[in-house]
Amino acid sequence: MKIIIKTQGTQAIYEQIVEQLKNAIIKQELCAGQALPSIRALAGELEVSMITTKRAYSELEKEGLIRSVAGKGFYVCEHNKDFLREKKLMMLEARFSEIVEDCKMAGLTEQDVMEMVRTLYQEK
Repeated sequence: MKIIIKTQGTQAIYEQIVEQLKNAIIKQELCAGQALPSIRALAGELEVSMITTKRAYSELEKEGLIRSVAGKGFYVCEHNKDFLREKKLMMLEARFSEIVEDCKMAGLTEQDVMEMVRTLYQEK
C-alpha cells in the first residue's frame, strides 16, 4: 500500500495518512493482524515528521482500527471494517446529496445526472 501526501490543499498531513490507511483497510489492502510500518519508518518513507505519523497512528488507534503491541509495533485490528465502510457510505451519501441538489439547481434531469455518472465511472 502506498500513501500519497498532497502538499497542496487544506487537509492536514496526518489526516491524509489516516484517510488513506482507512481506505486500505476497507479495500482489504491491509488485513486484520497485519503489521504497519513503524512510526519512524513511515515518517522516513513519507518524508514527514515522526510526530505527524504518531498522530495519525494515535487517531487510528482511538477509532479502534489499529492497536499497539508494546515492543512490536502497530497492527490492523480484526474488527471495525464493516463500521468503517458504513461510515464511508454515510459520507458519500452526504456528498451525493449536495451534488444532486446542485444538479437540480443547474436544471439537469435525473437522466442527465445518471449519464454523467456513468461516463465518469467508466473513465476511472
